[in-house]
Amino acid sequence: MTGDTAQSTRVDGGHRSNGHDRPDDRGRDPEHVRFGERVRSLAAAARRERDQFDPPPESAADERALACARDGVGPVVSLYIEARTGGTMVEFTSEEFRLLQRALNDWLTLYARCYGVEFDTEFTIREAAELLLRTHNVVDTAQLLTCVPERY
Repeated sequence: MTGDTAQSTRVDGGHRSNGHDRPDDRGRDPEHVRFGERVRSLAAAARRERDQFDPPPESAADERALACARDGVGPVVSLYIEARTGGTMVEFTSEEFRLLQRALNDWLTLYARCYGVEFDTEFTIREAAELLLRTHNVVDTAQLLTCVPERY
């Protein structure tokens, strides 16, 4: 997004563009388009956080990891669960699905980095969602997926 706020009045095939529509959104269910917009927003925020991340001091690791799980992993996984359990099955485009998975893994990577563990995670959004539904706890979900910090 460039920050432009002007509304486009161009009409293509009866479809009025608001300046944010994508060519592949035409003809899609408006609810599915809204989910796609949310995915792109979450993915952009996750990538921004990843690019700007500075590991916390050891004394603040738990607090910062909690924030990564609660404010990052949680909303990403919740969006997927909402899309799969609502009244209709939301159809993500391949790009939206890729961005959703990337956002999840960006946040899980940051979660691990809070504890000084450097690795790029490669989990699927489905396995994270299934784990969250079993644990009912996003921090436990992040810990079980990454094995960080180790449990004794």
